[in-house]
Amino acid sequence: MDNIVMQLVQDVPDAVMAADARGIIRYWNRGAELIFGYAAAEAIGQSLDLIIPENLRGRHWEGYNRVMASGETKYKTGLLTSPGVAKDGSRVSLEFSMVLLRDDSGAMWGCGAVMRDVTARWQREKELKARIADCEARHGDHPE
Repeated sequence: MDNIVMQLVQDVPDAVMAADARGIIRYWNRGAELIFGYAAAEAIGQSLDLIIPENLRGRHWEGYNRVMASGETKYKTGLLTSPGVAKDGSRVSLEFSMVLLRDDSGAMWGCGAVMRDVTARWQREKELKARIADCEARHGDHPE
């Protein structure tokens, strides 16, 4: 069964990654390679800054370090959204869930995440909102 689970985690098209308490990437599956453009060999051993847009890094590290120190996060359940950055510099809209990872003694080891690229859906929603706003501007909020 362990081999089957590893196949699932490695081959799922969603990104599955793990980073240690310092934010160094320690696991990177094929889905992460597809979404972000970095081969596992390029990503493993690198900082999470590899995929975090520069303007969001300060806020990310403040939260990450607080979670690693406390072992608690308000984001244990639910789906989170955040932009990421791919190897080619393009922005990626992400939905993800995260899990806190602990070593055998119960100490914080790091964090794992499962991420899905929702860029196409986000772009469609943005375009639809713009069309609605344009229609409302031309015809008023309450057509008669």
